[in-house]
Amino acid sequence: MSEADKQWGGRLKQARLAAQLSQKQLGIQAGIDQFVASTRINRYELGVHKPDFLTAQNLARVLGISAAFLYAPEDEIANLLFRYCHADEPVRLSVQKLLEKLPALPMV
Repeated sequence: MSEADKQWGGRLKQARLAAQLSQKQLGIQAGIDQFVASTRINRYELGVHKPDFLTAQNLARVLGISAAFLYAPEDEIANLLFRYCHADEPVRLSVQKLLEKLPALPMV
């Protein structure tokens, strides 16, 4: 089990606890069979297994976060993503306006 898998699982657990969902509730709402939902989420959180990207997106949707939060290698970036996802529209617009002042990647 890699450190990246442990970190991914830890982030999933953080977001699940913040959403006040049980492992079973999260799994079921993300489309995982109810009979294995709790076990699968537990394995993901422990870093034993990692879901495919579509499942990760479903988990993120249920948790109200970006899937990027789960994959961010830096805690600082993950924290910013989590806060941005939970901010109301006026705050998001303020952040976007602030970031417009910084260089962006060229569009291809």
